[in-house]
Amino acid sequence: MEINKVMVIGAGQMGSGIAQVCAQAGFAVKLNDMKEEFCQKGLGVIAKNLARNVEKGRMTEEEKTTILARITPSLDLQDASNVDIVIEAAVENMEIKRSIFGRLDEIAPQHAILASNTSSLPITEIAAATTRPEKVIGMHFMNPVPVMKLVEIIRGLATTDEVYQAVEEMTVKLSKTPVEVNDFPGFVSNRILMPMINEAIYTLYEGVATKEAIDEVMKLGMNHPMGPLQLADFIGLDTCLYIMEVLHEGFGDSKYRPCPLLRKYVSAGWLGKKSGRGFYIYE
Repeated sequence: MEINKVMVIGAGQMGSGIAQVCAQAGFAVKLNDMKEEFCQKGLGVIAKNLARNVEKGRMTEEEKTTILARITPSLDLQDASNVDIVIEAAVENMEIKRSIFGRLDEIAPQHAILASNTSSLPITEIAAATTRPEKVIGMHFMNPVPVMKLVEIIRGLATTDEVYQAVEEMTVKLSKTPVEVNDFPGFVSNRILMPMINEAIYTLYEGVATKEAIDEVMKLGMNHPMGPLQLADFIGLDTCLYIMEVLHEGFGDSKYRPCPLLRKYVSAGWLGKKSGRGFYIYE
């Protein structure tokens, strides 16, 4: 099962990063979104990232131009009709993902693999929206995609060994490290990370320490590059809340109950860095 042509759905932070690393690895990439302005914004981010690499001597201007030439903007899902794999990086919402996968199932060629970059939703449930669940798989990239080495590869209930192997080989070509994970809520990364962030929010909520003190303890005491509250701001507090709700619902265990302070901040529109305010204020 050879992969040459890739479509990435969603030109946001994750999607544009995935498109960039695929183009850098030599794949022909279609970057799809609903509006031209979204595609152009994503392409602009990629161009900026590559320009930074040229400035630092990591690549030549010619290499940058070649990589950008491999990426084609797309506004129509019908463009998936001749690709080998689709990597969906749309909003983290089961209804939206199932709708996209149902349409892709009708459009993409029979041999094509349908992958989701979901950070917490069950692959088996997404696959059930298609007539090819054996070709549906999870490819959970870490943020920021061009920098972070890990890709969690999640098998659905029906995912075949052949499909897993093809995606694993592609991941290695992207200069990433694949890790096989079974289909449980939150997989490994967010099942461990999000309860830690949620517990950090509880320590703030209960007045155990200030936000600065909590982050310093984890940075200096546990050698984390960023404190959990600052990291939550970078991820997006709405995303953190959504993943905690997926874990809480998926396991039915009170240890995954989202902190009331997290709910309050999201209700207030304090979503972190992207909204200008979360646990910290961003100019």
